[in-house]
Amino acid sequence: MFTPGICCKMAVMTETTNKKNDPKSLAMIISSMLVFGSIGVFRRYIPASSAFLACSRGLLGGLFILVFLKLARRSGGEKLTARQPGRLIFTGILIGINWILLFEAFNQTTVPIATLCYYMQPTIVVLLSPLVFKEKLTRKKAVCASVAIIGMVLVSGVIGGGAQGANLRGVLLGLGAAVFYATVVMMNKKLGRIDPFRQTMIQLLAAGACMIPYMLLSGGIGETRFTARAVILMLIVGIVHTGIAYVAYFGSMTGLKIQSIALLSYIDPVSALFFAAIFLKEPLNALGIIGAVMIIGSAIVSETGSENS
Repeated sequence: MFTPGICCKMAVMTETTNKKNDPKSLAMIISSMLVFGSIGVFRRYIPASSAFLACSRGLLGGLFILVFLKLARRSGGEKLTARQPGRLIFTGILIGINWILLFEAFNQTTVPIATLCYYMQPTIVVLLSPLVFKEKLTRKKAVCASVAIIGMVLVSGVIGGGAQGANLRGVLLGLGAAVFYATVVMMNKKLGRIDPFRQTMIQLLAAGACMIPYMLLSGGIGETRFTARAVILMLIVGIVHTGIAYVAYFGSMTGLKIQSIALLSYIDPVSALFFAAIFLKEPLNALGIIGAVMIIGSAIVSETGSENS
């Protein structure tokens, strides 16, 4: 599951050029989005606590990007200001909490429902931006947010009696993850200009490190069964789904148009729905499909076209 930039998608997009899309860059971003979209399926087959999985993902992903920066001899851009390291570590901790909630949502409800709850993040950012950034809530964004909320009601099962028990807990956990996700996105807007690779590396390492004391207190390590398959799958999630996927994502930025980046990012949730239906036999019902179209469609419409409409 994609956690932009981690949540530096907005910052990266402001630095991209408007030249013609490069085929190699297109292949890189599409591949990374497909990898992100498959994480829910992998999580189902990993017998580990959500805290341990979040810890291993953050540490492995962060270390992979650190090695990449060293091998690629990237300078990492300008030196960080006095406040930036603390803010990066804090947002990394929020990312770790976000992952725990999302991984638990995958356990408590279906992957499609958890994914769509998580992708309420753009709507949360739209609704909070007037309060946090004093941005105008345009008519188009207000309509898109309303459509997304209605879609969320359809997906959650409130209509039809499906919003109860474990499913309801999964919905609430997914929405909780979306709230933390939205918080990180908004805080990243105030970080200033930072090399996206370095920003993501610090946030990933912080996300993983903050899970260690939590697991020691909660006993999260004891819930993990270290079978050969489990270890291999955790390595894949940490290295492929996190390290390699983020390197491919950021590496594609300079060869793509800004609007193309925004639109192609939605391959992630759409592919997650297909992967869940194919590999986990968890298709959405008719109302869920309508809700999915409303949530993802409203997010796409909100990001395109005129900002003043």
